[in-house]
Amino acid sequence: MKKVRSVTTLVVLMVLGTLQTNAQSEENNKVLKTYVIEREIAEAGKLSKEQLQGISQKSCTVLKEMDAGIEWLHSYVADNKVYCLYRAESEALIREHAEKGGFPVNSIQELAATISPDTAKN
Repeated sequence: MKKVRSVTTLVVLMVLGTLQTNAQSEENNKVLKTYVIEREIAEAGKLSKEQLQGISQKSCTVLKEMDAGIEWLHSYVADNKVYCLYRAESEALIREHAEKGGFPVNSIQELAATISPDTAKN
């Protein structure tokens, strides 16, 4: 009888552990949405390699300090604008990152879909 209780107790503990792990996984695996951020920066296209590296380093430092919920994918530098692609839990995290890094934010758009030449194929 003691052996049956031990096995039952073990099974119950395993089930409870699995439920707790699943709950933690759901909490830790929050959905990251993809955003395009437009930043107006005068003569951004004329920034040197070193200046762009400094901006990149600042962004990465702020992201590391924020620790979770946001990641920078890449950015496109144009004449007077920079278009950044981020994945984040919320628009608020993107604004927080910009504020902490001293980066302008002129607009934030959540992406609804991605299309490419492959989209045209049957």
